[in-house]
Amino acid sequence: MSTLVQISILPHKQKDEAYILDLALTKAKLRMNAIRDWRIRKRSIDARRAPVKLNLQIEFWKKDEVQKKHSPYVLNDVNNAKEIAIIGAGPAGLYAALRAIEGGLKPVVFERGKNVRERRKDLALINKQHIVNPESNYCFGEGGAGTYSDGKLYTRSKKRGNVLKALEWFVHFGADPSILVDAHPHIGTNKLPKIITAMREAIIEAGGEVHFNSKLTDFRVNHNQIEAIQVNNDRWFSFTEVVLATGHSARDIFYLLHDKKVKIEAKPFALGVRIEHQQKLIDHIQYHGDDDNPYLPPASYSLVEQIDGMGVYSFCMCPGGIIAPCATAKEEVVTNGWSPSKRNNPYANSGIVVSVAPEDLPGNKADDPFVCLDFQKMVEKKCWEIAGKTQRVPAQRMIDFVEGKVSQDFPKTSYQPGIVSVNLNEVLPPLIAQRLQKAFIRFGQKMKGYYTNEAVLHAPESRTSSPISIPRNSETLEHIEIKGLYPCGEGAGYAGGIISAAIDGINCVDAIIRK
Repeated sequence: MSTLVQISILPHKQKDEAYILDLALTKAKLRMNAIRDWRIRKRSIDARRAPVKLNLQIEFWKKDEVQKKHSPYVLNDVNNAKEIAIIGAGPAGLYAALRAIEGGLKPVVFERGKNVRERRKDLALINKQHIVNPESNYCFGEGGAGTYSDGKLYTRSKKRGNVLKALEWFVHFGADPSILVDAHPHIGTNKLPKIITAMREAIIEAGGEVHFNSKLTDFRVNHNQIEAIQVNNDRWFSFTEVVLATGHSARDIFYLLHDKKVKIEAKPFALGVRIEHQQKLIDHIQYHGDDDNPYLPPASYSLVEQIDGMGVYSFCMCPGGIIAPCATAKEEVVTNGWSPSKRNNPYANSGIVVSVAPEDLPGNKADDPFVCLDFQKMVEKKCWEIAGKTQRVPAQRMIDFVEGKVSQDFPKTSYQPGIVSVNLNEVLPPLIAQRLQKAFIRFGQKMKGYYTNEAVLHAPESRTSSPISIPRNSETLEHIEIKGLYPCGEGAGYAGGIISAAIDGINCVDAIIRK
């Protein structure tokens, strides 16, 4: 057993190990000669009041205590092992493949998009020329949506699996070890591609396979057991275990499952706008005026309110970040946000979204699995049309939106394709717009200075999670009707971010190993 103790320090002391050690020893009532080792186990910022402090959890091992070491990831040779198919190379798919190798199975990964290097060309096209490649974009391709949308690793899903193991694997493949300590770990869009590439290379080195530009287009089931998959409307592959980790935007998979009479269900999701402030303003608000402190990182925020029976909350807040175009098909506009590792851009952006359940939607039919997806698509297409049928987005200053005024001009935005001034109250459905208006006023009461006409709303923020779930057996993790089919990750409704998706990938392969 180790000894844990909590201490608080001023930010400028965070590099002073002697000071931290002495303070922690005093708090733990220990002497230096009584311990064999120590470390900072957790680190978080306490900005609830001035002065801002860092909360540190310090772990000590006394001289008679055994210090547990991290177990490194070990590659097994799986060249001749039993094969399993993994559809999708996002966090769920990659971690499923890594767990398969660890467990003595050979993963064969099929990814509809391109590798991380080739993906960059398509991201440049959507940003500069407004051209959407439906197979390679911010959502589809090696690493999934997480590769080019920030790399935030925070999760509340502690009960779903081993969070530390998922983080340790990231470190093994090149992430900074600080992600094991920080309360809200973050890698950064600029660093993720190298890590994702290292994971892919390890999978291949062990004997696994990774196939890009390989889209699942059909599958065969015999006596409720999956037996084969079709790729690119062409070649068939025999598999009796298939991990379906296609992500929250692979709508064609939902339609394929429905056409094959495989059960899917409408699922609550969230929709709203992505708001952008100057990062200096958010720093000033959150750090109580101490916004020039060089020892503090760019500030983040988390906001939530209940408005007329529905939750309104901040989503994927990106300090020092950029708003990106994340459409996955023609005739739609979608926004998301990301930050580089240093979070050193002058803007802070966040999704501000309204929770939407199937029963909230007009004309909802209880047996219609597409009611939320259709609502999502309707908003995305309307935004595309009103913004000129390009990847420019409808935009409005925050107070103008609340007061129903069309903005006459805008501060500079990080959204590269450009913005178009509209009245978002005429674009967003009333159940969304009216709640956002009330929420912004309340958020301004919580964060003095947040409610400002210098903040710009970009619409829509619509891909917060999958609007459809693929039901599975809670014990075997197989689809409730098809043996050997493992709905996995965000696209199936069982995750909400990089780490929870990675954990679900591990869990699905654990279920295969048990079987």
